[in-house]
Amino acid sequence: MAGHQAPHSLAPRTSPNQGFDASLLRFLRVLSLCILFFCALLQTASAAQRIITTPRAAVTNHAGIFLVFPFENAGASSHLDWLGEGLEELTILRLSAAGEEVYSHQGRINELDRYGLPPGAKLSRATMLRIAEDLDVDFVVFGNFISDGTTLTVESRILRVSPPALLPVARESGPLDTLMDLQTRLAWRTLSSSEHAYPWSLNEFAKKQRPLRLDAFEHYVRGLLAAADDVRLRELREAAKLEPDWPEPDFWLGEVYFSRRDCNAAMTWYARIPKTHDRYAEAVFATGVCHLLLSQPDRAQEVFTSLREALRESASGDAHIASAVSGGDLPEILNNLALAKARLGDASGAQTDLQRAADLDPDEDDYPFNLGLLALQANDPGNAAGYFREASEREPDNAEDRALLIFSLDKAGRKQEADQERIAATEAFGPSGLPAVHMDAKADALTHMARVKTELDATELRQEIKMAEIASVNPSGPMVNSAEAHIQQARQEMSAGHLDAAEREFHAALALNGASSAAHRGLADIARRQGKLDEAVAQLQAALQARDSPVTRLTLARIYLEQKKPDLARAELQHALKLAPNYTEAKELLDHLQGPKSADTRPNGGTQ
Repeated sequence: MAGHQAPHSLAPRTSPNQGFDASLLRFLRVLSLCILFFCALLQTASAAQRIITTPRAAVTNHAGIFLVFPFENAGASSHLDWLGEGLEELTILRLSAAGEEVYSHQGRINELDRYGLPPGAKLSRATMLRIAEDLDVDFVVFGNFISDGTTLTVESRILRVSPPALLPVARESGPLDTLMDLQTRLAWRTLSSSEHAYPWSLNEFAKKQRPLRLDAFEHYVRGLLAAADDVRLRELREAAKLEPDWPEPDFWLGEVYFSRRDCNAAMTWYARIPKTHDRYAEAVFATGVCHLLLSQPDRAQEVFTSLREALRESASGDAHIASAVSGGDLPEILNNLALAKARLGDASGAQTDLQRAADLDPDEDDYPFNLGLLALQANDPGNAAGYFREASEREPDNAEDRALLIFSLDKAGRKQEADQERIAATEAFGPSGLPAVHMDAKADALTHMARVKTELDATELRQEIKMAEIASVNPSGPMVNSAEAHIQQARQEMSAGHLDAAEREFHAALALNGASSAAHRGLADIARRQGKLDEAVAQLQAALQARDSPVTRLTLARIYLEQKKPDLARAELQHALKLAPNYTEAKELLDHLQGPKSADTRPNGGTQ
């Protein structure tokens, strides 16, 4: 729009800056190594259908995984507060363009949300370190900035996770309107501080970055930070107009419309994401979800089937990568593919995909829930009850899971079991806590009750592919026989369903590093999947001896609940909340545990 000015812009308002640099790639660049993506568009579908692979030569640096926090405004000028997240985002873009693995801005927000912390919370270094440890991150990046209205000074520091160490300060100063160039220099200095012999010169590092207008970047960041959708859309549209070839605003415009379930608008923006972009697979996934929401199961099946197959086909030329990807099924894709198949009448195929999803993610209750719906649709309430019971055990505080379990038991003629479950449900949820179940129009009701996964979490797969790429480039390199490499290989095997091979890899990791909490957690996960709950408990306790973690304690509490040991579960949750007082999941589960006891003692004022 002619004459439009960015609010509080650092860029000159009369002429746009053409020489500013920023990176196209964000989040974990690694997805482009395997999930890069569909190379031909179907005429009848809105998403491309095949994934290609970035040349292996693009993998250059392997310092570790980075987690970037917002930079703190150390000055008095509040109109520059947006630069806190702006510098975080720029750092992510710079490091990603240089081939490093970096958690995205949204990934960081999601992790803080797990702890019950707001996105802009000022965290101590100890809290940053704890979050990084739970994410198996190698380096934390944080810093501050100050401006006198003319110049800008930015400081950046790296906190190494293992062994813990605070690395030297990197500092850059310059005119406000040179932010992009300034941050390129700062990111290079930051990387140089994390590696004593960083291989690239500043000039080589700068050439990896994408030129980007500062005013477009400011609109983009303000769009990400905006609380109201209308403001977000306005800012992001302006960023997209100023930088029409920059996919970041396009992706987030798609996300905003998708969150509003305006699927037609969302798919228009998602379609603009190039297949070389590392959020492309997520855009395609969301497009498939839109087809489900628009009652277009045939098109949804096309999208999800192609996405699943492409994860494997793109790596078929390399044994190392194929090993990582051959089992690279993501449960979210399988779930939605199954729902599309079910709506098209392929109940057998849907059941196979859902069972695979349930095996891959043993904590998620949506997959056995959907299996239960399939069984009801096939007029098999006995098997349906088994699936709904499994869903209830995975998520004890989900009232809908329990309601469908009781409904299925009644329909199967198992009245005594149904009555026992009603009593337990009343204690857990109150006398009116269960939703009503209506199955008059069976097929339609089941279609509307099925749980569609709306977000794709490809983080673990990205890390697996990264390790496979490194191994294929340098099979005799120092990482191949490290504890970390064995852990990554173990996760690949688990994703493929090869639990015995995964167990061997985790033990190999412990042979190299007996204090690896990640290896102990992995062995606990395997034991839990195999129903060996005592062994899982022992492994989690060993993980806690290596490193105390609220996430590990929450997992241990869930297993104690499976073992019908609520007191032990309660103790673990209380410990978890001492470490992370705002940890939402731990709070909710502890409240759930304490609720029935309180309800039991109130009527007569007695104690237990």
